[in-house]
Amino acid sequence: MSGLLSIGTSALLTNQQVLRTTGNNIANVNTTGYSRQTVQLNALEGVQTTSGYYGLGVEAATVKRSHSDMLTRQVALTGSIAASDDKRLEQLKKLEDLFTGGESGLGSAINDMLNAFSDVANAPTDLTARTVVLARADETAARFRSVTDNLENLRASLQLEIKANVQTVNQLASQIADANREIRNQQGNSQAPIDLLDKRDSLIRQLNTYVQTTSIPAEDGSVGIFIGGSQPLVLGTTATPLSLQGDDFGDPYKTKLTMQRGSLNVVLDEASLGGGALAGLLRFQNTDMVDAGNLLGRMALGLGTTLNQQHSLGLTLDGAAAGNLFTLGPIPDGLPSLANTGGASIQVAVQTTPSSGATALAASDYEVQFTGAAAGTVRRISDGTTTAFGSVPILVDGLTLQVTGAAAAGDRFMITPFRQVAGSMDVAFASPRALAVASPIVASAGVANQGSLTLQTLIAKRVDPNLTQPVTLTFTSAGSFDVSGTGTGNPSGVAYVPGQTINYNGWELTLKGSPQPGDTYTVQANAYPAIDAGNAHAMLAIRDLALFDGAATTDGYAGVMAEIGVRVQSAGFASAVSKSIAANADSDQSSLAGVNLDEEAARLLQFQQAYQASAKILQVSQTLFDSLLQNLAR
Repeated sequence: MSGLLSIGTSALLTNQQVLRTTGNNIANVNTTGYSRQTVQLNALEGVQTTSGYYGLGVEAATVKRSHSDMLTRQVALTGSIAASDDKRLEQLKKLEDLFTGGESGLGSAINDMLNAFSDVANAPTDLTARTVVLARADETAARFRSVTDNLENLRASLQLEIKANVQTVNQLASQIADANREIRNQQGNSQAPIDLLDKRDSLIRQLNTYVQTTSIPAEDGSVGIFIGGSQPLVLGTTATPLSLQGDDFGDPYKTKLTMQRGSLNVVLDEASLGGGALAGLLRFQNTDMVDAGNLLGRMALGLGTTLNQQHSLGLTLDGAAAGNLFTLGPIPDGLPSLANTGGASIQVAVQTTPSSGATALAASDYEVQFTGAAAGTVRRISDGTTTAFGSVPILVDGLTLQVTGAAAAGDRFMITPFRQVAGSMDVAFASPRALAVASPIVASAGVANQGSLTLQTLIAKRVDPNLTQPVTLTFTSAGSFDVSGTGTGNPSGVAYVPGQTINYNGWELTLKGSPQPGDTYTVQANAYPAIDAGNAHAMLAIRDLALFDGAATTDGYAGVMAEIGVRVQSAGFASAVSKSIAANADSDQSSLAGVNLDEEAARLLQFQQAYQASAKILQVSQTLFDSLLQNLAR
């Protein structure tokens, strides 16, 4: 009788526990991070009698969660990579929106400005045409400044988001350390604290959406969290907070993630962080934003320098020597490494001799490392190309790096030549009469020429003290000529090829046709600048100049848009793939740990019936016991 009562009691209590757990599963079907729980049932050890072995019922041994360490790590890892790719794509799309095309874009303003020189070339004395050129130039400068301002606003909001992400990472790390403490305190109990384990797993998963981590379990039940390969973010119940600082050069445009371990300040490079939104933001800030700024700044510096150099060679409507068309922001000095021991500094300028470096500029920062006072290497950051130097000044990619002071071996400098150019670009003057339309030189054929020689182009190309000195070409045959004039060296027997440029004293002359012996062509100072448009034609020719990586000036902005567009497209592909992988991993974990309402409903019915049957056992036991008492009372 007691055995039947005991079996019914154990069955009733056990089925009640199963129903309770099943109800808890149903209640938490939409709870993030919840793992489906199941009750492990064990048969109670029976007793041996002379008539056989009889069981004593059932017990609920423990409650387990449906969990896989491998799937949990996989979900955290794939989710981290997806978060990084998605965050970088989000920021790149914002960056792409700043470089718009069409009539409102920077490229359209540049083309309109250069095309405006065609009108003034046809009517050099027309003040209206000159005013239009200045208006177009002013609009071009304004759009350069506008894009720069938008870049700075994006950078400012980006820095705020990065700071917020670091705070969130520190909060999650602290909560994981607290969860470790609670789990360790309950580790001595016979049953695992499954709700706390779920809570900690959920926190780790959230943490991985910001920065990729590696989890290593400890014997006391805690989990160590490592980032950047091997740096401990959480060890046991201690969390090491992250912070932000500048890079080795104190560059305000770049941020590094650091952690303080005792007296050691560990800098975490974004390349070592793996995935996570914070890693994606840092990569975007330190690479994509810098590259975009360099593309814009290189365009402003290359275009502005080229136009200024050509404009300053011309003459105003009043016949005066002209100045620059644009004012450009200063090129920053090199940023010294915080670890430098020497007293050197580096000043940066666009190369002017032996020729202008404007067409050779590369959209990149540079790192200069000294192996001696005047020797070392220059590394182009964009592609890693290294150039050795053994003297100063240093010439690289159209730039002149002038070193003042004494550099020590091991000293490093970061060269950022394009930082301030576009943001302060403006037109240098307001009067249309100051526009340098006329060329300082003219070319004329000899009055006694017998051949078919005609002028194709004459352009003042560079500053030269003998630029306006008279120079005469005297043809000795159809294929050669002698030169006479100050600064030329008076060479004789120079080969002549129709359409081939002839260069002396800073000008470039192109003739076509066939000369006869004795024919002459003379280049000399322009005596009538008011009616000349030679410099306007030279400015107009800048449209087709291979100014940006071999591309024409008018295609330069399209190249910038294409560069950013390719990055957006590539990031979009990466984000789509990583999201798909993360979704599959999440689906695999959900199939194991997620709550299926149909299954839980079936289990609810199953154990409801078992519970009712258990109660029936108790009822039968009670009836039998009452019958026994009644019989004994008779």
